[in-house]
Amino acid sequence: MINVIRQWFHHYFSDPQAVLLAILLISGLTILMTMSHMLAPVLASLVIAYLLEGLVKLLQTWRIPRWLAISIVFSLFFTLMVFLILVLLPILSYQSSQFILQELPNMTIRGQELLMQLPQHYPEFVSPAQIDNLLNSIRTGVKDFGQFILSYSLASIPIIITLAIYLILVPLLVFFFLKDKEILLKWLVSFLPKEHAIAKKVWQETDIQMGNYIRGKVNEIFIVAMFTYIPFVIMELHYAPLLAVLTGLSVIVPYVGSIIVTIPVVLVAYFQWGLDSSFWWLMGIYVTIHVLDGNILVPILFSEAVNLHPVAIIVAVLVFGGFWGFWGIFFAIPLATLVKALLNAWPRAPLKEKSSS
Repeated sequence: MINVIRQWFHHYFSDPQAVLLAILLISGLTILMTMSHMLAPVLASLVIAYLLEGLVKLLQTWRIPRWLAISIVFSLFFTLMVFLILVLLPILSYQSSQFILQELPNMTIRGQELLMQLPQHYPEFVSPAQIDNLLNSIRTGVKDFGQFILSYSLASIPIIITLAIYLILVPLLVFFFLKDKEILLKWLVSFLPKEHAIAKKVWQETDIQMGNYIRGKVNEIFIVAMFTYIPFVIMELHYAPLLAVLTGLSVIVPYVGSIIVTIPVVLVAYFQWGLDSSFWWLMGIYVTIHVLDGNILVPILFSEAVNLHPVAIIVAVLVFGGFWGFWGIFFAIPLATLVKALLNAWPRAPLKEKSSS
């Protein structure tokens, strides 16, 4: 047994660069697991910096100096942030409160009325006792949800302070990440030993994949939200801006997100129109948008990304989301590509064949 462990260790850790990769990996995981909440503004700033770096490089291809390109892109980012805070956020906040405090209780009452009619129409399948048990469970769930909303509102002051800190720190960090990108990278590399070619190779591959993924994912969120919002508004669906934004954000969590967000879309459409033609037209358009997103938009936006099997993506979302919450879910795919790059680049000593007697 000891010989097996010794051979395994020699096979994977005989190269000093493999030891360096292991140290970097363990250090990074330790920092993220112990300081993820404190580093949340840094992670948010890195995401935005990766997104804006593509625009900066695009302007540089037009022979615009980097300092000027950074100034133009950062000004556009700051203007967009002001628009989101002053225009879009109040609309979404108002519609969210209206939906939770008014629409959801009305849906619950109407849903109870529909459930009470089931024993009359299908007595051989549904009994009044089953409906009573189901209604009690629904009332308990609604009560628990209301208590959650109340506790969330009571904790609004710390949330407001946190948002204020984000609004100050994130733009500053984004600006310095763009302006001093090369300086920061050289400073980090200065702590590494001279022989770090494999670590550099892994970093370069991960850096490319991370940038492609973040830019592609943000573009996907925007496109899906816009193409969902347009038919919702044309068909005069209630809470169209809120549902369109939720649909766009649902692409952050592959497969699962779209299923979860479909529930409020179906509920709002059903209680607004019933099962008439408008409901089915909206459902057809909604499903078509998701089909086009998965089969056309995603291959175009992520054509340069490393292909991962759907099982690997789901496992990555579950594992990294369990470790780091929202940021783990958002970075699940690039983190999975990092693991893949590490496995492919990890130096291995040749296995010794057993000599035959």
